[in-house]
Amino acid sequence: MRVSRKYFIAAAVGALLSVSVVTIAQAEDSAPSAPRYQPEMVKALAESLDVSEKAAVDRLDRQAAQQRRFAELRRKGIKADGAFFNKKGVLTVNAPNAKAAAEIEDAGLNARVPAQGQSALDRIKAALDAKAAKRVPTGVSAWSVDLASDIVTVEVNSDKSAAARSFLRAAKAHGDAVRVVRGRQALAPQAVIYPGSRMTFNGYICSVGYGARDASGKQYLVTAGHCIEDLPDLYYDGSHFAKGTHTRFALGTSSVDMGIAAMDSDDSIATAVGTWGQAGNIAVSGSTRAAPGAALCKSGQTTGWTCGQVSSYNVTVTYIDQNGGPNTVVSGLGSSTVCTEGGDSGGAYISGNQAQGMTSGGPVRQRCRQGVNSRGTSYFQPLDDALSHYGLALNTN
Repeated sequence: MRVSRKYFIAAAVGALLSVSVVTIAQAEDSAPSAPRYQPEMVKALAESLDVSEKAAVDRLDRQAAQQRRFAELRRKGIKADGAFFNKKGVLTVNAPNAKAAAEIEDAGLNARVPAQGQSALDRIKAALDAKAAKRVPTGVSAWSVDLASDIVTVEVNSDKSAAARSFLRAAKAHGDAVRVVRGRQALAPQAVIYPGSRMTFNGYICSVGYGARDASGKQYLVTAGHCIEDLPDLYYDGSHFAKGTHTRFALGTSSVDMGIAAMDSDDSIATAVGTWGQAGNIAVSGSTRAAPGAALCKSGQTTGWTCGQVSSYNVTVTYIDQNGGPNTVVSGLGSSTVCTEGGDSGGAYISGNQAQGMTSGGPVRQRCRQGVNSRGTSYFQPLDDALSHYGLALNTN
């Protein structure tokens, strides 16, 4: 079986930060110039934001220009302590002091001097990670840095356990730098038993992630670690296509939700993202990480193509085991407003033409309405971290 012609990564589309579409060179005046972005990508973004396609293109242009200016400032040595896009697509840069803020604003970007900043918030979050590593805080769903709000957010579904109460006391000791949000749902990895499949293993199903290669050219599938926890054989449409080789996920331990599987020699993963009939296939040009607030989409075998925004990075969550096993603390995730359900795990997230990551999990009882605009909460394993850890290079179009 040749997977390459029909086997697409489950993913979608969002804000393009720094990439334009590659076009075929043509003779001068032989045809109109190609659009800067793929029409399918523009259409999907317009639908997800409920704006016109022209407004979607303008947003992509603005975000790309702001990202380039920010990169230039960093190269010039101007200090910054994190950056994020607001709901209108405007990049705001955290400055360590008023002098740096003035330099950033002189370059045409918004700046602020935050009370905390990313470095301080990351230290608080790391302290909470260390506490959770000693004792799983059952009932605490997730904790993460909310860069735009300049706080660490702790989400709670129940504080009945002694471990949860102890964790919350430690969180509250940081004062106004931490916000506790109650009433959230318990979270779980999103692989489910399914009679028929996209990517199946041992009676379970996940969605397909990205293809990558090592220095020798050997091909791998990069996926959510919990999808290949036992390093199983993987099947697509009933045919074997890969074998799990490495995972950093283990039930009941402090884990990272990344893993890889060795591809069969006669199979491959396309360098374009399938959109489940919504917007054609989206070429993958790289894996540059999108800033918090950037538009983002994913496609998975359960919910298809859904869109939203990046919420934050370096998120730690507590996943419950729906089969009654031990809970698992997973760190290093990204969070988003993209809606997912069970079976979407491993499916790919994309922003513009830049691959972002693979679905990890979400609220247990979350249900996504049909269509690109379906919003919710989901967590994804950032792709760049997985590629770096395993020493792989992403296959691009």
